[in-house]
Amino acid sequence: MNVRFKKNNKIAILLSLLLIVIYTHLGFAQNKPTFRTDFSAEDFTQRREIIFDKIGDNAIALVQGSAGSATFGVFRQSNNFYYLCGIETAHSYLLLNGANRTSTLYLPHQDKGKDNNEGKTLSAEDADLVKQLTGVNFVKGIEFLSADLLRSGLIRPPAPKLFIPLSPAETGTDSRDQLLASQARISSDPWDGRPSREARLKGLLNERFPQFIISDLSPILDSMRIIKSQKEIEVIRRSTQIAGLGIMEAMRSTNPGIYEYQLDAAAKYIFHLNGARGDGYASIIGGGTNASMGHYYRKTDILNNGDLVLMDYAPDYHYYTSDVTRIWPVNGKFDKAQSALYNFVVAYRDALLKYIKPGVTSKEVLELASADMKQYLIGKTFAKPSHLKAVEKAILSTAHFQHPVGMAVHDVGNVHNIPLQPGMVFTIDPMFPIPEEQLYIRIEDVVVVTKNGVENLSAFVPSKIEDVERTIKEEGLTEFRPATISPTKK
Repeated sequence: MNVRFKKNNKIAILLSLLLIVIYTHLGFAQNKPTFRTDFSAEDFTQRREIIFDKIGDNAIALVQGSAGSATFGVFRQSNNFYYLCGIETAHSYLLLNGANRTSTLYLPHQDKGKDNNEGKTLSAEDADLVKQLTGVNFVKGIEFLSADLLRSGLIRPPAPKLFIPLSPAETGTDSRDQLLASQARISSDPWDGRPSREARLKGLLNERFPQFIISDLSPILDSMRIIKSQKEIEVIRRSTQIAGLGIMEAMRSTNPGIYEYQLDAAAKYIFHLNGARGDGYASIIGGGTNASMGHYYRKTDILNNGDLVLMDYAPDYHYYTSDVTRIWPVNGKFDKAQSALYNFVVAYRDALLKYIKPGVTSKEVLELASADMKQYLIGKTFAKPSHLKAVEKAILSTAHFQHPVGMAVHDVGNVHNIPLQPGMVFTIDPMFPIPEEQLYIRIEDVVVVTKNGVENLSAFVPSKIEDVERTIKEEGLTEFRPATISPTKK
């Protein structure tokens, strides 16, 4: 055997060993199921313990996970299911037994073909790992759910009360208000009329186990989700940071002649660059009179010199979102009329923030801020009588104190006319229309009630005129990498 052959043979062996190591590592990585680490098994257990306390010892609760979709989109679990166990597996169920305070997860069995094609998903075969990650007591296949419902107390009456969420499950860019409106439209369509998934589950339970008295679990879950834990606040803080960075990138990318959708593209890049799954809701980007539509999603128009552009956008980051809005001049410079209107909403935002603290109500905050804004208007001038009329009307509005924010942009729970508590997260959204010009002036910030007052999570996003104009002057993504359209070949 010659020296060259020995050398080549040795190289071949080393390459083979290296490939084995690489493929072994890749196989291990692909077989590792996804599970987010924002919350621990102890966090999920504490949440379930609250439900046990609420439903009592003669009750059970059943929570249905998301069915996913038939598209190529990435699966996203429903908010309530994720909130209680963190499992991101379609067609999963969680049963909470109040009598013995045990939690059981029912998961589909392993689909090796799907796992090999898409990456591993947690299944019934991963029972030990699932119990470790979620803190549940038992993990079973879905086929055991019926028998366990029977054994929960139906054999020896009286049957326990059965709690299930009756409100529609949020699964991404939706919120309960939108889902309820959608279901109303479906039910009024004579060629559709299909029941909601929640109604379908309730119907099946009534058919198969008529002994159960079914109650709504949604109010209990809503009351839990309205007060955010410190860990939740940190995820919302990160989501808000990403939202703000995206809006700032859109500011930098703004010039007369670009399209509304190009600002969306700039923000989306920032979202994905920072680990967001995608949109927390479809971006609202309206130039000129398009901003007068509260939820303008089309984004098909060119931005014109002299107009303002309004942008309301936030990501879906680890099952939590945010809700940040800014408005700025397309040409980079507020004119005198725009400055007067814009300064009014910024001053209103600051007035609202001054009075938010534990124990006060939204009504009290609005009344105090309104009194401040009446004083603010003394000596102020506006370009047109219609502008003055609009801001005077805005002082009387109660729309500036808006909605909870969390796992959904219009999150569950209530923050109106009740004493505010630490951990409540919601938006402050001073706004007013000018109908004569089809304009809408507003900014929106996400705030959290703290032990001693309030923190504006989106305070870093430029809002003062000089800060906004300075940001617009910076080079943006659409300038660094402008859009190109190739001519169609004939």
